[in-house]
Amino acid sequence: MLPLASRLAPPALLALALAGCNTVDRLSNIGAQPVLTAIEDPTAQAGYKPVRLPMPDVQPVSYASNSLWRTGSRAFFKDQRAAKVGDLVTVKINVTDKANLNNETKRSRSNSESFGIPNAFGLETKTKLLGGANPEKLLNTDSTTSNDGAGSVQRAETVTTNVAAIVTQVLPNGNLVLEGRQEIRINFEVRELVVAGVVRPEDIESDNTIDSAKIAQARIAYGGRGQITDVQQPRYGQQFLDIVLPF
Repeated sequence: MLPLASRLAPPALLALALAGCNTVDRLSNIGAQPVLTAIEDPTAQAGYKPVRLPMPDVQPVSYASNSLWRTGSRAFFKDQRAAKVGDLVTVKINVTDKANLNNETKRSRSNSESFGIPNAFGLETKTKLLGGANPEKLLNTDSTTSNDGAGSVQRAETVTTNVAAIVTQVLPNGNLVLEGRQEIRINFEVRELVVAGVVRPEDIESDNTIDSAKIAQARIAYGGRGQITDVQQPRYGQQFLDIVLPF
């Protein structure tokens, strides 16, 4: 079996190499504002995978003769809502998450055992002579176990904003796959907002907006990058030690 130092050497070298690349990149951006990400096709990005979900059987579309009305349409002449790949829809993000949990568990147990032989065919007298032990108290055990655990979670998160998303895919049942990204640069800090998920066309409002609570498989990320975010993160050496140290 290889020693611990030999086993940790490859991961350590890899971490140092990655940290070195990050250091060079950060040094090259000294005094410069964070660069905004170029506008790209979400479906052409590395790692993009089309969404596949269980779908019902396709139903034939029926049109009423001598009628201009179309089922599901909210406008008499044309439906202004997003319906096909490339259309835009405004996502109203309203995340208000609050949790307050308190749990406490207590457990205790006490055991006491005694064992003795007052009379054992006269052998108890020999026991007294040999060791001076009392045959009525040959074994006496006492054990006590106590456990007290307490946990508390207090969390409050609020994100309220709007972001325009693009329809990247239309599923066989008509549901739309959305993906949108927004970047705002303020001084030397870039705030990023990413939203993705699956929506029903019926849930899109007449003004072509949809509430984030109606997005299935929702993925909403709100963060940033820049000088402030960099200061809030621990150094890469500390992150490496937090992973490899067993204590």
